[in-house]
Order: sequence, then structure tokens, then C-alpha cells
Amino acid sequence: MKTVAFIFARGGSKGVKRKNIRPLGGKPLIAYSIEGAKQFSLIDDIYVSTEDDEIAKISASYGAKVIERPKELAEDDSPEWLSWQHAINSVEDFDIFISLPATSPFRNLQDIERSIQKLKNEPSADAIISVTQASRNPWFNMVRLDQEGCAELVNPSGMAPLIGRRQDAPLIYDMTTISFTTTPSFIKNNHCLFDGKVKTIEIPQERSLDIDTEFDFFTAEALQHYRGWRTD
Repeated sequence: MKTVAFIFARGGSKGVKRKNIRPLGGKPLIAYSIEGAKQFSLIDDIYVSTEDDEIAKISASYGAKVIERPKELAEDDSPEWLSWQHAINSVEDFDIFISLPATSPFRNLQDIERSIQKLKNEPSADAIISVTQASRNPWFNMVRLDQEGCAELVNPSGMAPLIGRRQDAPLIYDMTTISFTTTPSFIKNNHCLFDGKVKTIEIPQERSLDIDTEFDFFTAEALQHYRGWRTD
């Protein structure tokens, strides 16, 4: 089965300016996703979808093929699903689609392999996403403010008494950006991942960092320095 990895990288990030090519540990952030895909033997091709010339040039220098994304698919409010549909229509026939966002530099080969193998081994699954156990829980310690500015649980349990310990609350997961794995036919014929049956792989928190803010980038730099993962 032919497996193709895709990395979707806009040039107009707002949370961290130019984050997809910002240096982390001596190389552009996007390089971690490209190099991770190149090391995995079951991935046959790697494509970066971008509207940005600099991202395209850097991606090509690390060995990725480039899909020129239309600018209307790279706006702040552009659904990434439409970019997925555009990308698969730009590539010759293949069997498995895996998105490896540039914002997760700490994924490893086992994370990629588990996602692909789970899709292959579970015929009932339309897609595989990566998750990690959430540090906050809507039944226990996540609140919203009412019209008077008073805090209330996001999702009251309706139980009497209310859940008093985090351990007693229903287990909740955060989606991570380690990987999203599905098939071209599913992307073509649906509007989002959750139109189908979605299964998961669980990722430990230490690998699940998703860089979306300056604080996230600072955290990534600290993790690299602490663990000795720097390349410079």
C-alpha cells in the first residue's frame, strides 16, 4: 500500500510569526516533520502544501516535494480540510494519507508507525488521530462564566454529590498534532474527520507539545535544551 505524508504549512501564522520555518535547535521547525517522515520506510513520498515561497524553498532543501497551495486556501479562516482535498488531488494514486503537522517536533518513528498500522489493522476505522490525556476536565476543573460573571462547570455531571476528585471524573483526551491518518477516498467524500469512525493512538504528554504560541515555542526550546536534543 502506498503511503504519502503531507505537511500543511501556511506562511501567515498569527500566534507565532513565521513559526513553520522559525529555527528550533538549529533548524527550521518544519524540518522535524520532513526528516521524521524521511526516516520511516513505509512512507513513499513527502509533500509540503504551502502558499509561501520561502517555506517552499526550505522544504525542498530538506527533501520534500512541494504542492503550491492556492492563496484562498491559506487564509486565517480557511478550513484545512479543503487544503487536504486540494493536496490529494495534486498527487497520483495512493492508499494512505498521513498529515504530520510542523508544530509537533517531538514525535518519533513509533508514533508514525502506530498511526499507520492502526488504520491498516482496523477496517472499521475511517481515520486515526493522536491524543494525550488532558490535564483539565470539563466535569471537574474547567469552568465558564455565566452572565453575572460567576464560574460554573463547563459540563456539570448531574450527579449528587458532584465529582469531588479528578480521578473520579470521566477520562478526557486532548487531540494532538502528532499525526492524522486516513485515506484519500475518505477525504474526497466527506467534510471533516468526524464525519466517519475515528480511532485513536495515545501519545505521552512529553511528546505531544503543539507549538501555537510564543510560550509553546519557549517550552519547546527548553525541552530540547534539557533533553540534549539540540542539533547546533
